[in-house]
Amino acid sequence: MRYRTVVACLMLCISVSASGCVTEDNDTNDTNDTDDTDDNEAHKMADLSNKTILMVIAPSDFRDEELFVPKDFFEKNGAEVVIASDKKGTAKGMLGGTASVDLSVSDADIRDYDAVIFVGGSGVELHKLYENATYLKLATDASSSEKIIGAICLGPMVPAAAGILSGKNATVFESGISHITGKGAKYTGAGVTRDGRIVTGEGPHVAEEFARMVAEALGD
Repeated sequence: MRYRTVVACLMLCISVSASGCVTEDNDTNDTNDTDDTDDNEAHKMADLSNKTILMVIAPSDFRDEELFVPKDFFEKNGAEVVIASDKKGTAKGMLGGTASVDLSVSDADIRDYDAVIFVGGSGVELHKLYENATYLKLATDASSSEKIIGAICLGPMVPAAAGILSGKNATVFESGISHITGKGAKYTGAGVTRDGRIVTGEGPHVAEEFARMVAEALGD
């Protein structure tokens, strides 16, 4: 999917951040800002009309594409998407996109959701979400309730810290490798990895592939 660039020029700039994810300056300034081109067919693959998906982000510096691209995909396939963070309000992404937070993580009832997605970005490290008891409890509750668990970029550090990735095949952004392997995960190095109910992605460049695999897991 094509997005208008945040900056005035149309050149795609790619760099690597030691504490974030691969940086691509895509237009992600609004949760509802989607392309006007006919990419509905590219998004269509599964009926998610009876599914509700909780997407969990850092209070700031979440990775824009890792929220907006899967959210767009899920919604175009009929799912309801709810955004949770440390508190309600507005959260700002690494690229300047803003997201309206529907509820705080502490108020999320796992019984209301079919899948929980932990979005990455430098905010995971900045806010040390992998040490946040409410985020870890949500991951644990999702696992014990046999929900689909997705995590992308540095997001896998949260379920890893909750013990959910122990013995599981998983991928993560490069700066998170030692964290998840230290918690027992089997790092695959793949762009996207699925192990049963757990889907992990390496970074924003695989955001749509990641969303498709989450949808596949929801359909199983």
